[in-house]
Amino acid sequence: MLDATRKSLPHTPGVGYKAQHFNDIMADAGPVGWLEIHAENYMGMGGRPLAQLRHLSEKFPFSVHGVGLSIGGEGRLDADHLARLKTLCDWLNPASFSEHLAWSTHDSAFLNDLLPLPYTQATVKRVADHIDEVQSTLGRQMLLENPSSYLAFAESDMSETDFLAEIAARTGCGLLLDVNNVFVSATNLGYSPQEYIDAYPLDHVGEIHLGGHDEDEDETGAPLLIDSHGAHVVDPVWALLGYTLAKSGPKPLLIEWDTDVPEWAVLVEETKRAETALALT
Repeated sequence: MLDATRKSLPHTPGVGYKAQHFNDIMADAGPVGWLEIHAENYMGMGGRPLAQLRHLSEKFPFSVHGVGLSIGGEGRLDADHLARLKTLCDWLNPASFSEHLAWSTHDSAFLNDLLPLPYTQATVKRVADHIDEVQSTLGRQMLLENPSSYLAFAESDMSETDFLAEIAARTGCGLLLDVNNVFVSATNLGYSPQEYIDAYPLDHVGEIHLGGHDEDEDETGAPLLIDSHGAHVVDPVWALLGYTLAKSGPKPLLIEWDTDVPEWAVLVEETKRAETALALT
């Protein structure tokens, strides 16, 4: 049964919570109105990390972001992993839960990466079945995040935006729109990020994410962007965010910085820019 008393995420900037920032956040969170955690970091029992999380949850709404369910995998979801995720969500009662449109398991092996999927009706059914299982088990809606892409499958017979729209219609899930992922994929695969946003089912968006990426080249010398979450959000991605917000209206807006994590003051400056972008909508 869904919890009608559950907090919702505010239409303000949020950040991915890192334990080294606990004291800074409690002293002065700046414009940060909510926090995100990666589920797999908090599936243990007890200890200082969970104590800090309980303390923060009294002050901030939380979003829980999963990276290990392998929503697009061909096999069944890992029942033990899903049970641990339910335990976390039951006590934390986050305002939002999300996962990636990707697969990361094969048989009993876990692959330390988020791997892409072909966009076909067979994949729609598999992903929808897995989302139905997650939502039924957790008793809450989940959001599905668009991937960062480095290749396209010849067997795909629909666009990514049509695929996401059909998944949302079939399952009632929401969507997590990662604007940096759109920019990375559009650059790597040679399409317009604005046209992607034009086609995206924005009515289903529950969160928008921003993060940094690394720049490289492929074997032909063409630009290759790597979604790294380890740098400042670049100006073209901020511009794409403005384009998106002009169509969607304000949404909960997360700054992701998961590698080479900076001092809290650096994240605050990023969230101030996000706050300005939201104010312009």
